[in-house]
Amino acid sequence: MAAVDIDLSDTAFWGRPLAERDEAFARLRALGRPAFFAEPETPFAEQGPGYYALVRHADITEASRTPEVFCSGRGATQIPDVPDEFNEYFGSMINMDDPRHARLRRIVSRSFTPRMIKKFEDDVQRAAEQVVTELLETGPCDFVQHVAVRLPLKIICDMMGIGDAHYAMVLRNSNMILSGFDTELVSEDMDEALGQIFAAAEELRALVGDLAATRVASPTDDLVSALVNANIDGEQLTGQELASFFILLVVAGNETTRNAISHALWLLTEFGDQRALLAEDFEGRFGGAVEEIVRYASPVMFMRRTLTRDYTMGGHDYAAGDKAVLFYWAANRDESVFADPARFDITRQPNPHLGFGGPGPHFCLGAHLARREITVMLRELMRRVPDIRASGEPDRLLSAFINGIKRMPCEFGT
Repeated sequence: MAAVDIDLSDTAFWGRPLAERDEAFARLRALGRPAFFAEPETPFAEQGPGYYALVRHADITEASRTPEVFCSGRGATQIPDVPDEFNEYFGSMINMDDPRHARLRRIVSRSFTPRMIKKFEDDVQRAAEQVVTELLETGPCDFVQHVAVRLPLKIICDMMGIGDAHYAMVLRNSNMILSGFDTELVSEDMDEALGQIFAAAEELRALVGDLAATRVASPTDDLVSALVNANIDGEQLTGQELASFFILLVVAGNETTRNAISHALWLLTEFGDQRALLAEDFEGRFGGAVEEIVRYASPVMFMRRTLTRDYTMGGHDYAAGDKAVLFYWAANRDESVFADPARFDITRQPNPHLGFGGPGPHFCLGAHLARREITVMLRELMRRVPDIRASGEPDRLLSAFINGIKRMPCEFGT
């Protein structure tokens, strides 16, 4: 730490403007070696030994491709060590290594059949049309609440077979689980905040438990039915595995896609030339636009890994037991990979961003659905509300993990 006056473990750092954070990560990349930081404090145990910040695209790609060295099973979504039951309860297969990770992913992925994926895609189109219809009726409003939140929340709930009556509860609890340091959502007291987060997860677990019991007796065509009745080579999900995967799907599928959609409007407002390019030929350019939105926003900003053995990477010697935090947000601005990375450019080619994680077994299972939701939402907005724009600064979530937007006003028809 002596060589660089940046402290990623300081909560205040994550409340600084994005441009300042961007400059700080650029300085870390320029060091030519991984910087070492103290760990955040935790109510679980004494403060841990610290971690290396991986901020270069090449290092994160290599770490992602070598899970036998950079393992996830000791915790991927938290920098400090936490009890195993916490990891599995909140992270499901994100916090697992093979063979357990492979087993769970095999069962889950086979439930995403072509028929089910086609149904999801049709549902996304219908839901987006309804969201925009109601936006036009509402008029200028908070874009996050009235647009960005609604599409992914409805799709996830419909996929799982959750009725409209539970939407508010699912949204409230997913917000709390990914609240970060934001005291608007959880208590300032760490122990109390932890209790709130566990209570939120328990309410979601109880919901899927009730659904699962019903679907065993009376299967339907939703994802809970597919998962609870799946039998792949004699393997089935346990009740705990189903609950943990449900929490993962609700939290990851809702929060990350909603933030990508929120960032999309902000970026297309800030970079008017890129908005004009997209409007000029949406069908020819939406693919590049979605990838650039995900690169620029990087909704999930990091994942942690722990080294299983001594290893040399990028000229640095790591020791078994070292923690390495993969900062995707920094890698997606790596000057050695992306020309003029601070520019939002929907024609950027190639665009090997790590917005869905690095290559390897932990690449985002829901990447296809996320791309679909962002595309359909953008198409509906640009077709039916072509002059929509952000009319004020985003109110950003105070978090090191999620690059979130809590509120952002929009206007149109003026």
